[in-house]
Amino acid sequence: MNRPAGRGASPGRSGQDAHMQEITLRSPAFDDHAEIPKEYSHEAGDVSPPLRWSGVPDEAVELVLTCEDPDAPVGTFVHWLLAGIPPETEGMEAGDPPTEAVPGRSDYGGLGYGGPHPPPGDRPHRYVFRLMALSEPSGLTAGLSAGDLDEAIEDKVMTTGTLVGVHGR
Repeated sequence: MNRPAGRGASPGRSGQDAHMQEITLRSPAFDDHAEIPKEYSHEAGDVSPPLRWSGVPDEAVELVLTCEDPDAPVGTFVHWLLAGIPPETEGMEAGDPPTEAVPGRSDYGGLGYGGPHPPPGDRPHRYVFRLMALSEPSGLTAGLSAGDLDEAIEDKVMTTGTLVGVHGR
């Protein structure tokens, strides 16, 4: 299910306080705006990269993680939706989301992470990982779609953090 480019939680759209500090989101596997190693790609078996974060507000009750490719030829492509992450969580190892987390459907059609796989010959695509802290539970269940996520988190996003990786073939 591809969606038009430009979708995503922005500070003003979801009720985020303009003075709230952003979450710091990073990966020990790649730097912001740097190449995502092939081992985290679709061709290598869809192992999600390790992620670390800090700056989650004490008041947060849930974290939600997304990964999207805004450079896909037919609109933004969803690579990962993960809801229900406990707010005290500070990261995840490669291929190992928190057991409490609720996986959504990627645009590949399966549950969980679907790694980068741009068309051969395209310039490298950007993969935007976004972690959102929610003020209320999302209520989402396994198999959620991007539309379900957007609806469930409306007006609940307190703050966000973003990490961008690139990948080409």
